[in-house]
Amino acid sequence: MTEPVRLVFSDVDETLIHCKSMFDFLDFHFVRTHGPRGALRARDVRENLAALTAGGTPREHANRAYYRAWAGEPAHEVAASGADWFAERSADERFYVRATRDALLGHRADGAAIVLVSGSFPAILDPIAADVGAAHVVCSLPEARGGVLTGELVGEPIIGEEKRTAVQRLLRAHPHIDAADCHAYGDHVSDLPMLTEVGHPVVVGDPDLARRLPGSRLLPTDAGTPSPVGD
Repeated sequence: MTEPVRLVFSDVDETLIHCKSMFDFLDFHFVRTHGPRGALRARDVRENLAALTAGGTPREHANRAYYRAWAGEPAHEVAASGADWFAERSADERFYVRATRDALLGHRADGAAIVLVSGSFPAILDPIAADVGAAHVVCSLPEARGGVLTGELVGEPIIGEEKRTAVQRLLRAHPHIDAADCHAYGDHVSDLPMLTEVGHPVVVGDPDLARRLPGSRLLPTDAGTPSPVGD
């Protein structure tokens, strides 16, 4: 297997794709699987998380609260829903942030390994990773027992400082690669720990965040193009 010439790290929600995937997939799966009762459950989860965020709950804690909503769901059904969700959403040309997707595909063509780094989870991320040819997915991992999700996570949610840890861990696994030669893409202040670990940080759609990163590049988010899934 050929060693990559560099690593390119990318956040996913609102960096590589337009939507907040965790919420959109929550609606998709629970409505499809549980009908009106599922729609109410998804709405309650959204409202609870909005209240937590408004009350100043750290993003890491809100991330764990999100996954508790999945307790009792069969893991294989969630994975199947994820594949169907991606097939439906990605059929719309507005699913991806074009500038980011094109940049990642260009990096891959030049011999880089793409790494998706996200607080989302494999049911959502694996189809996206396969589509863009990502070599690694570093994400929050829901716990399953007997094939059923418990509502807990294995390890820490991949938010904030955990993104820095993910970058550092993969760089240690590729000692021939210099962090100064690597790129990272993000759209939110919570991506700063990842963006500051590489020599080529790229901010997607947020000029204020770009100003906090001297030497960073700013990519557009297809301004004026509505997201097909909102949020």
